[in-house]
Amino acid sequence: MGLPSNEKRWIVLSDDGRFITLGRASDPSEAEIQAAEGALRSQRVAGWLAIMDGNPYNKLPPALLEVRALAKPIGAFSEASAKLLSRLIQKVHS
Repeated sequence: MGLPSNEKRWIVLSDDGRFITLGRASDPSEAEIQAAEGALRSQRVAGWLAIMDGNPYNKLPPALLEVRALAKPIGAFSEASAKLLSRLIQKVHS
């Protein structure tokens, strides 16, 4: 089993469980958050700004903390985070 990670990163989690890293060294600015939300809307996708606590590529799954909705997601954060964690577990164990 992997070692726990102290890594924290800001992510944009889409409602289908995909994510992108928005920042690690510092909190994202409001302009960066609005740009990410605009990019989601342009692709007709919605999601959440979240904090990922842990390395997504370790055997231990990271914890996810919802910060705020972006582009009016229809589903629940818990559903999107479950999809993401399932994908990460599959990648690590394959």
